[in-house]
Parts: sequence; C-alpha cells; structure tokens
Amino acid sequence: MTNNTVIDLGTPEGIDPLTELLRSGARQLITEAVQAEPDALMRQYDDQRTADGRQRVVRSGHHPEREIIIGVGKVSVEVPNIRSREGESASFQSLLVPPYIRRTATLDAAIPWLYLKGVSSGQMQSALEAIVGLEAKGLSANVVGRLKRQWEATYKQWCTRSVSNEWVYIWTDGIYSGLRGDDGRLCCLVIIGVNSRGQKHFLAIEDGVRESKQSWREVLLSLQQRGLGQPPKLAIGDGALGFWAALEAVYPETDVQRCWMHRTGNVLNYLPKSVQEKAKQGLDGRGPR
Repeated sequence: MTNNTVIDLGTPEGIDPLTELLRSGARQLITEAVQAEPDALMRQYDDQRTADGRQRVVRSGHHPEREIIIGVGKVSVEVPNIRSREGESASFQSLLVPPYIRRTATLDAAIPWLYLKGVSSGQMQSALEAIVGLEAKGLSANVVGRLKRQWEATYKQWCTRSVSNEWVYIWTDGIYSGLRGDDGRLCCLVIIGVNSRGQKHFLAIEDGVRESKQSWREVLLSLQQRGLGQPPKLAIGDGALGFWAALEAVYPETDVQRCWMHRTGNVLNYLPKSVQEKAKQGLDGRGPR
C-alpha cells in the first residue's frame, strides 16, 4: 500500500484565458527570438557572392514545424533554414531550440524536484498535468524511470571524478532527510572545499548512517583515492564526533575548527526565543557587549 501524495485536481474543460494568453505570448517571443538568431550567421557572409553576383548564403524557408513543452504547455516552433547556393555549405542550428529538443530545461528540472519531494514515478504524470496541462502525457512513468537512471549514472560519474588540487579548507556537515535505512537513520554527508585561489567546490555528497566515524572515514578515504593526497590545512565542522575521529584517522595533520554558525545556533537554543535575536547580534559582534 502506498501513500498517494498527489491531489487529483481534475482536468479543466478547455483552456482558461490566462493560460492561453501566456502560451500565445510565449509562442510569439520564441518565434521572434528564433527568427533573429540567424542574423549573426548571415552577417558573416554579407560580402560573399556567387559568380553571377548573387548572395552566396541565403535563408531558405523553415524546417518542419515541431512542438516543445514549456512551463505553460505545448507551443509550436519553426526554426529558420539557411543554405549556400554554391561552394562551402552553411548551416544554422538554433541555440534556443536545439535539434530534437522536446522539453525545456526548466520543465526537466521540475521532474527531479517533484521526485525529491516524494512524488513517485507513477504519480508524476498527474503532478505535471497540474503544472503544464494535458501535454504532460508524454512524461510517463517509463520516461521518469529512464531519467532516474540517467541521474544515477551522472551522480556515479561525479562521485568518481578527480579532486586532485590544493584544497586549503574543507567544510563538512551532515544533512538528515528523515528517512530510515536498515541500519539506522540515513544522513547525507557533504564536504565543500576551497582551493588556493579561493574557489569553492563540492567535493563529496554521500549517503551515510547518522554521522558515524565509519561513514565519514569512507568519504574521506574516497577523496584520498581520487587525488586529495595532500591534507587540507583546516577542516571546519559542527560537533559531530564521528567526523573528527575519522579526520584524525585519515588526515591527522589537518587543523580543526568548530563551525561558528553551528556553535551560535547551539547557544541560542538554550535561550528564550524572546531574547535570541538580541543575543545573536551580540554573538555576531553587532550588538552591545
């Protein structure tokens, strides 16, 4: 038995005027933008002529009309076609509407967001229909399943990439999702690094069991194997003892520092809410001492 988290709003009869207005406006904007895109390419060939004096590269109608799904539903798009009368061929590919695209990136971004919010694959179509209407019928459970496999492959590739660099500082934290695994409460272990040029990068985002020493140790060893051979100068984290024990085992030379944000929150939790704002200003150095 599963808990259905999607409320069936039903299918409205017809299209409401506001949605139709937005869709019409979006179609006009996309058309104008796509029509203007080839202008830069055409200007490159302004001075090129054929033997009989005609322009060598010219517009030649449009590619077959196709439909793409955007946030307000499905719109029709015609991409201009460019051809060369002779010599080297000239081709145009729209950056706004690349070949074979059927959905905008914004709509694709809504799918993992809905999934992370607890909407199952089987309920995804109903949720998306509430956003974009009946055009979401193409986003079936099979499509979502295929996208999930792509996300998993992308994540696995990200987790094995090289991190060989001089990472001066690392920040660590454990983010709890509320889910429970077979061995206890699940936690997302996150490490952010800062290199010698002051650039921040995510180094690790891994599943762990609570914030145990073993879970953190596995994350640190993975970073070591992927190129983080030189110990960071400083590691900053909260009071989770599991991380500090794992750091001592893998990178004993690294200095440690408690996260001021976590420490401030811990102190404020012991105070009445009525005085927390004033106390926070004092801790931040902005209030009276």
